[in-house]
Amino acid sequence: MTAEFFKSWFLPGIWITVQVTFLSAALAFVISFVIGLARTAPSKLVRILAGIYFEVFRSTSSLVFMFWIAFTVPMLFQIKFIGMAAGVIALGMTYGAYGSEIVRGALQAVPPAQREAGIALNFTRVQRLRRIEIPQAWPEMLPPFNNLLIELLKGTSLVSLIIVADMTFAGNLQRLVTGDSAPVYTLLLVVYFVLAFLLTRGMRLLERRAKAKLGQAPPKGGLFGGLRERGAIDAVTGTAGTAGTAGTAGTGGAK
Repeated sequence: MTAEFFKSWFLPGIWITVQVTFLSAALAFVISFVIGLARTAPSKLVRILAGIYFEVFRSTSSLVFMFWIAFTVPMLFQIKFIGMAAGVIALGMTYGAYGSEIVRGALQAVPPAQREAGIALNFTRVQRLRRIEIPQAWPEMLPPFNNLLIELLKGTSLVSLIIVADMTFAGNLQRLVTGDSAPVYTLLLVVYFVLAFLLTRGMRLLERRAKAKLGQAPPKGGLFGGLRERGAIDAVTGTAGTAGTAGTAGTGGAK
């Protein structure tokens, strides 16, 4: 691997990977809350529509959906997407479906007495969500959101298949030119780990601050505590780990 490869392909590829990760995460975050809140809405129709979105995107391949946006949508609707846009939309909508389950599970873990207190104070649903439910559920969302963000980071490698020059694309290009498979893929593994570790530390910091606002103890764990705190199942169910803290979450009740 030459200095020219790093300057012209690999370092720009890392920057593209970072961009795709954060843009996809922003879209997924918005969708997570919209669909997650809709799945707890009083209206049965709203819950059904949100449930359809969740089931459809949970059950389809993000790679095939990415291909569909990049190659099928332009033919059907005369709308042309650049590769990065297709990748961001596909990843954001797919991981947003998983994130909606995290939001739904965390909101349902809020003690019913807290919601009842809001109703007794004549709060509207929006006021109850803003003042009572979301502030208490937010710290419980962060660990599974962290897992989901790491999965999203790793999923960004799929954009290389629609000719987006991320670092995986750059690595594959270098391997085809030189045949150096071992150093190229080892380097990719190391860089993905470093990026994932930095994201984990940032999310752990957010979790500490969120718990501190509710008067809860910060999450335990040393330097690598954030990597082993929760199982990967949290990213799917969004419910693991909430039951044990539901009682303490209730201390931030309506004021």
